[in-house]
Amino acid sequence: MIQAMKMSWMINFRMVSNATKVRYSKDMIELYIDADSCPKPLRAIILKAVTNRNLKAFFVADRLLKDVRQAYEEHTALLRSAVEQPEERRMIKSPITMIVVESGADQADRWIVDHAPPDSLAITRDIILADMLVKKGITVLDDRGNVFTNENIAERLSLRNAMTTLREYGVFAEKHKPIGPKEIREFSAAFDRELAKALKQKG
Repeated sequence: MIQAMKMSWMINFRMVSNATKVRYSKDMIELYIDADSCPKPLRAIILKAVTNRNLKAFFVADRLLKDVRQAYEEHTALLRSAVEQPEERRMIKSPITMIVVESGADQADRWIVDHAPPDSLAITRDIILADMLVKKGITVLDDRGNVFTNENIAERLSLRNAMTTLREYGVFAEKHKPIGPKEIREFSAAFDRELAKALKQKG
């Protein structure tokens, strides 16, 4: 019963956040975050940029992320504080959206591929997802600040497949290096650079 109530609340939050009504340009860049694998310190960087610039951002995961929910609520309150009319105030909501998908392999990936338009910006460390997004004309950044492009994605895919084969043969188990201050700085710099570039192209 508790689990059922929890899931119902998640879905309601998704519906509320999708009803975004806030003053932003329809031509503004949209962000799509593979939030299942995006470390919390990096989500904080993204959320700060989103709230400062009123950008549309979709955090996609198989569970509700408390930091995203809190950012949505705080940003909504901030936007409403500048409006005097109660009816208008109630219609204003943060453009932050928390998308909770069903549990299962690639559910978040499928949602992002289906909904992200060309010229948007995506954050993921999933090479296969990155490949599909790059082919759609989407700028893709991983959690280390590396940019996936048409020129390098094939090589990254080949390396990923080779590593998978080696693991299957038990040669070694590839470990994802824990994120630290250096990795956070590198991601922040790359994210700021790619976001500025995307905004300039849109402008």
